Amino acid sequence: MTDPLAHLLALAGLVGEEARGAYVLGQLPGGRRDTLGNVWAGEGQILLLAHLDTVLPPVPPRRLGGRLYGPGVGDNSSGVAVLLSLPALPGVVRAFTVGEEGLGNLRGARALVEALRPKVVVAVDGYLPMVVDRALGSVRFRVAFLGPGGHAWGERGRPNPVLALAEAVAEAYRIHLSPVEASLNVGRLEGGEAVNAIPRRAEALLEVRSTDPRELSRLEEALTALFHEKARAHRLEGELEGLGRRAAGKTATSVLLEAARRGLGAVGERPLFVCGSTDASAGVEKGLPALGFGVYRGGEAHTPREWVEAKSLYLGQKALLAFLEALGVG
Repeated sequence: MTDPLAHLLALAGLVGEEARGAYVLGQLPGGRRDTLGNVWAGEGQILLLAHLDTVLPPVPPRRLGGRLYGPGVGDNSSGVAVLLSLPALPGVVRAFTVGEEGLGNLRGARALVEALRPKVVVAVDGYLPMVVDRALGSVRFRVAFLGPGGHAWGERGRPNPVLALAEAVAEAYRIHLSPVEASLNVGRLEGGEAVNAIPRRAEALLEVRSTDPRELSRLEEALTALFHEKARAHRLEGELEGLGRRAAGKTATSVLLEAARRGLGAVGERPLFVCGSTDASAGVEKGLPALGFGVYRGGEAHTPREWVEAKSLYLGQKALLAFLEALGVG
């Protein structure tokens, strides 16, 4: 085994999947890299995945007491560091993926699941003692409204895409979300050229999430209908483009769940079973036994204030090894 903290400190100063993948490849005996940028080593039926990408560009972390602070220091630099620190194990593939965050649409994890044909998929991602035993589904898309534009005074009265899209977004947030766990988020809204020009285009990025595939479909249909209706009402052209989707569901077997209990028990923890969106979703959509396994303590993910407890990486390393041992690896 190698030192997970040393790997974390090295990774935290590297920006982008290319640079981070190159570091991992250099530290991974027998490592291979595909055309997407995924890096992996080993052969077997258990596929462990940790994603290389981060939401915010990582920077060398600041140390305050026992914590390290900096964007990307946890999600998922810490997961990569812990997985990379494990020794080569029979029957286990250690893989480091691209395209998990943002609009990556799990392209790295999906490609590896398709190419390597594992029997079990485990995402090494998230906080101790969380175990993601239910995949949180999502649908993401871009909506755009387009019009002729014009002078704010001379062509006053022409349809305004910004106004129409703002109305549509406000109405979207009034769509009923059932008691089933679900969410709607508009992550970006933009448009227009100048304060004295009627906009020619307005655009939004949004997503819906749910643990229930039926609820996910209902929300997608309701939003699609809403945006088309609003475009027609304002005499605008409307465009909807799908940007990605992740499966909802649960495929974690009793064997996997018991292994998670034993793995976390080795470090004095009890698993906190949660729903979540991880690389394990690439296994769920194929019907493979899959879950996510947290390996560090931290907080404020996806913000500049992100932090991890440095010593927790060693607990994560021990817990992950005990989890694999409970699956018969070793």
